[in-house]
Amino acid sequence: MTIQENSFWDRIFEHRVLLHIAFWLSILMIAPLTSYGNIQFSWKAILFRGVLMPMKIIPTYFLVYFLFPRFWQRKKYLVFALYFIISSFVFTVVYRFINIHVAETIINSEYPKESLFQIIQEWKFTIPTYFFRVYYSSFSFVLFRIYRRNELRKRAMLTLEREKSQAELNFLRAQIHPHFLFNTLNNLYALTLDKSDDAPEVVAKLADMLDYMLYQCTEPKVLVSKEIELLNNYIDLEKLRYGHRLQLTFEHSIDNSGARIAPLILISVVENAFKHGASSAMHDIVIQISLSVHNQQLHFRVFNTKGSQSNSQADYKKGIGAKNIQRQLELVYPGQYEWTVNEEADTYEVNFSLNTP
Repeated sequence: MTIQENSFWDRIFEHRVLLHIAFWLSILMIAPLTSYGNIQFSWKAILFRGVLMPMKIIPTYFLVYFLFPRFWQRKKYLVFALYFIISSFVFTVVYRFINIHVAETIINSEYPKESLFQIIQEWKFTIPTYFFRVYYSSFSFVLFRIYRRNELRKRAMLTLEREKSQAELNFLRAQIHPHFLFNTLNNLYALTLDKSDDAPEVVAKLADMLDYMLYQCTEPKVLVSKEIELLNNYIDLEKLRYGHRLQLTFEHSIDNSGARIAPLILISVVENAFKHGASSAMHDIVIQISLSVHNQQLHFRVFNTKGSQSNSQADYKKGIGAKNIQRQLELVYPGQYEWTVNEEADTYEVNFSLNTP
């Protein structure tokens, strides 16, 4: 179970009142394990401890919610120590008095019934004997409170990091849209000037892509088949731009129709090939795309030729670039993907693989 899962126990852990109730019930329920040998029945042990429970709860809350915030946290250590010594003496004496005159009566104890004055007089016996009985639950409560506070702080940090990562991921994905939209609108404008019959098809494909990008990519993972549809629409629109100069193949094979992947990563790689490969080429352009999903393992390969104006790897790091795509993979699949780049003088190839749920 992860922290992100808002489970039953997570809700209890975050609910202050429920935690307090659960803590004191646990203190009460271990009574049979810590009872005197002459308390033979569990219900008597629980009743015995239940009578004394208020004298554990009151000192605990007095220590945690009065002494600590008012004196310790304000660095008034001497005043804190004075109040603690006086209060612990009072609570210990009262605890012993209730123990003798109420709790021991329940188990028919034949021990002598010392008076309150006698208990105070016997402070050298009372304090060492009963101090731990009063305050062991208090110290346990303080330790548990510190642990809970640290856990809540960790949860808050994880939530903050997750939200920050999601915001960064959304920013990286958003960089896909303007560049592609600008190019497609230019192509559409040219087609309308020529009164081409392809213009309505371009509008329809562009509408499908924008609908998918804006409204269907809100989930952390989407069907790989949907990403393939997006790639096909994108490729068809780019074919209108480059015409016969573009030699493109797109092969895909999926053995599981329910395979899922983080959205818009695949198109980032393909767009990178067009933007820094095809757009700078003066002559024939070769782009090869292959996608396979077998045994929950996705493999994606994009190969493209480079133009004369794109002779360095730095060109591939502009705009979206390889670094942007890798950052998306790191955010969504930390330590769960493989990424390799093979670059030659006139070709560029990206291969990556990851597990699909």
